[in-house]
Amino acid sequence: MDVVLLSRIQFALTSGFHYIYPPLSIGLGLMLCIFEGIYLKTKNPLYKEITKFWVKIFALTFALGVATGLVQLFGFGTNWANYSRYVGDIFGSALAAEGVFAFFLEAGFLGIVLFGWDRVGPKLHYFATICVAAGAHFSAIWIVVANSWMQTPAGYEIVGTGGAARACVTDFWQMVFNPSSVDRLVHVVIGCWLAGIFFVLSATAYYYLKKRHEEYSKVTMKIGLWAAAIALILQLISADSSSRGVAVNQPSKLAAMEGIYRTEPYTPLTVIGWVDTENQIVKGIKIPAMLSFLTYHNFETPVAGFDQIPEDERPPVQVVFQTFHLMIAMWGLMALVTICAIILYWKKKLASSKWCLFALIISVIFPQIANQVGWMTAEIGRQPWVVWKLLRTFHGVSTTINAGQVLWSIIMFIVVYLLLLVLFLFLLNHKIKQGPEDAQIYKNPFEGV
Repeated sequence: MDVVLLSRIQFALTSGFHYIYPPLSIGLGLMLCIFEGIYLKTKNPLYKEITKFWVKIFALTFALGVATGLVQLFGFGTNWANYSRYVGDIFGSALAAEGVFAFFLEAGFLGIVLFGWDRVGPKLHYFATICVAAGAHFSAIWIVVANSWMQTPAGYEIVGTGGAARACVTDFWQMVFNPSSVDRLVHVVIGCWLAGIFFVLSATAYYYLKKRHEEYSKVTMKIGLWAAAIALILQLISADSSSRGVAVNQPSKLAAMEGIYRTEPYTPLTVIGWVDTENQIVKGIKIPAMLSFLTYHNFETPVAGFDQIPEDERPPVQVVFQTFHLMIAMWGLMALVTICAIILYWKKKLASSKWCLFALIISVIFPQIANQVGWMTAEIGRQPWVVWKLLRTFHGVSTTINAGQVLWSIIMFIVVYLLLLVLFLFLLNHKIKQGPEDAQIYKNPFEGV
């Protein structure tokens, strides 16, 4: 096999496995701030026990996220040395910012959050919780900034020529706020929130089904459902803004996302379909003119198709098309489950609705799938560029490695990561089954929050 393809598979494997954990940390960080904030407001010990329980889960996801994230950094040097040399000044500055502003903030206060309940005051402990959550979010900010620069480069200049050419920062803030960074950051962070929220809902639904921790379940289900509803609405708004940005900055990616081969007015939106790459058509259910309207707020304006894009600059259409539509399908499933659960909760029938509780339990995988295929859409849709219009992917690979070395490393990663996943699921299952400690509820005016 080709060393470029194998290196891409290796990086996709390590990135995909790593990305199971940061979204959970970011989403759970948000929920910890909500739970402990309510505890400070109400002084109800139930919210304290809820927070203490989810802090333990947060620590587990944080540990796995750090361990698996380090592997990616080594990958830049071993498999993508030419890429690292070409954009090291830019990409390195974003990664350094993540270490300074994110990792140390998160790791520095996590000890207080875990062990400081009886050693520091409630307000100081809550401040530490906020810092830990902020650190998780800062990590996302700088990683997305670095990746967004690869999608829409800005604030740089090319120094040197030939093999000595490299990109250098000329305007740090222009590099940070490149054309796609804000839209993509909002979209990624909300996706992480959904991962944490549905994680909480899944565990809560399990307790409902087993009729355990009833007071705990009522609180976390109510907060989780409203948080899910708000996050899903925000994600829909974010998706609209992101897609319109893609139309402007990366028309070939949008053409692949929707399977558009010919530029024509009243461009249809494909709800579900299959790309016939040989005949260059998409077979499926379509809504006439809807893509034109969603992209340009005008039914007639054509969306650029592959007839305006050189063949050697087109991404793999089938993969990008299917991953994009699978991401949308996962949003639809999350929305459907949330709406049904809210209705049943409002009617006080959720506890007896086994089908809905089971749907909530398995819904934990919906945002995970959405996050994974969303990144696949973004990264594969950028091909054949590793840095948009500056560096092609095959130019970024190290010249000192061979296909056999990369293949054996992929096999090794699969074995190690499977062991880590089994360990994570075992520990997670143990903690979920153990559940939170039952605390006596303190009656107060804010208890219904």
